[in-house]
Amino acid sequence: MVQAAATAKWRRAALLMTARLGLTDLTERLHPVASERAALDLRGALDGRVPPLRKQVVFLIPLVGPDQVGDWKAVSDRLKATLHCMRAQNDPHWQAIICCQQKPDLPDDRRIHFLPFADPTPGNDKWRKLSALYEQLDRLDTGPCYVMSFDADDLMRQGLVKEMLRRQAPGGYLVQQGLVMDDSTGVIALADQPTMKELGQKPFWKLCGSCASLAHDPDIPESALFLREMTQHEHRMFPYLARLAQRTLSPISFASVLYVLNHGENFGARRGRVGFKTRFVERFKIEDPEELARIAAGFPLPEEPDQRESIKAG
Repeated sequence: MVQAAATAKWRRAALLMTARLGLTDLTERLHPVASERAALDLRGALDGRVPPLRKQVVFLIPLVGPDQVGDWKAVSDRLKATLHCMRAQNDPHWQAIICCQQKPDLPDDRRIHFLPFADPTPGNDKWRKLSALYEQLDRLDTGPCYVMSFDADDLMRQGLVKEMLRRQAPGGYLVQQGLVMDDSTGVIALADQPTMKELGQKPFWKLCGSCASLAHDPDIPESALFLREMTQHEHRMFPYLARLAQRTLSPISFASVLYVLNHGENFGARRGRVGFKTRFVERFKIEDPEELARIAAGFPLPEEPDQRESIKAG
């Protein structure tokens, strides 16, 4: 399984229009791909439903296998840092599932689950792991919830879970404002919507896959299927597909996720797609010491000194 291709922007606009107007015949003539078909099916299933109260957030984490990396301990340490940020959240109502060929050393926490992955197909398996995670989703006792795919080397800022559950956005959330750090230099940049003064800016969801948390209803079969098909695409497709499914995403109110580049085992580096992000960090770096201190306070590191040093050193 390879990553699904993005839909051309003109076709996205056309499908959104025909779906909104209920022009079923025209929609079919646009030949929706699997993710769009799943979005349209969910749209129909949601028609007239009142959004239920969502009481938890579920994070789905595809973890690269030890045979595909140069330093499995470094990968495991970064996962521990990711999970530490989750465990430090001031709202404890979340669960996480990690999918990998080998079980890493995980914290003793009933909210954290491991899903073995045994598919021997060669090549990049991130999307196959995501598919397996979404197929596992309805086996958890979640009730109506928010579901967010989260990369194993990204960090979550304090307060993210609390905001999602407090606001109860009907469709879910989008990380429009986020942070990007070049681990080789320690420089941190803010990613956000471009303005007239900063036309080169980019919203966080265009840079990182840990960017969308969608409302999920286990009693609607079309819900999990849509989530699975959506995440077979790159993250730039997420807001469009959510709109097509009538799951319009609301921006999180603060820079809630930290994306770390150039730490040695980045997925993007294996695809040769990190260079422009490195330049982005340098261009939009944060230099205010007080702001950097506030950022550091929001991303607690694990307590083990050797692990803290390995994360800082990259």
